[in-house]
Amino acid sequence: MYRLQNISKRYKTRGHEVVALEIDDLQIASGESVAVVGPSGSGKTTLLSLLGGMLTPSSGEIWLDDQPLSRQSPTALAQLRCERIGFVFQTFNLVPYLTALENVQVPLALAGFASSEQAARAEKLLERVGLADRQHHKPSELSTGQQQRVALARTLANQPSVILADEPTGNLDPESRQQVLDFLAELHREGRTLIVVTHDPHVAQRTQRQILLNNGRIAGGESAATKAA
Repeated sequence: MYRLQNISKRYKTRGHEVVALEIDDLQIASGESVAVVGPSGSGKTTLLSLLGGMLTPSSGEIWLDDQPLSRQSPTALAQLRCERIGFVFQTFNLVPYLTALENVQVPLALAGFASSEQAARAEKLLERVGLADRQHHKPSELSTGQQQRVALARTLANQPSVILADEPTGNLDPESRQQVLDFLAELHREGRTLIVVTHDPHVAQRTQRQILLNNGRIAGGESAATKAA
């Protein structure tokens, strides 16, 4: 699925070069669930952004299957994200003036689906995450847990094979956190590749493998069977 070779990501800040990430070799298999853990500033979100094609490495290459991401045009990368990659964010990134149904329809509209199909598909996804009765509510009318479930429904709109989640439970109460974790585990059981950035040991323990980053480098890792709650 993913293969990273001799990857580095560097930034220039006030005339100084900062190495945000440096990975010699990393592979993530299709259908695997992986947690990326480490202290703040260790490169976790940078790694996730590189895997999603939202950042380009300063050197090295990332392959998604047989496609080298850095050699794709911006249009091709956007198409790849639309067709294959779903994103889940800590801050949800919902459009505040759209309803839950309309938020889920956004990626379907961008993919060119007819309006009637957009609505039908979005309704089914909201029903799947337990929000059939909230489809006409705007984000401000929903709890944080409900907003994250809308975001999850939106993530599934184009049936991605890869889900990249950046602190998906960071803003949630314990009950909502458990619901999101159960849902992510369900998506993994369906065969999707799941890569989660997290500070939460409970979240990390529910994945098959943990990758520890420190100062932009892989400091260690361990495998663990996915645990049911």
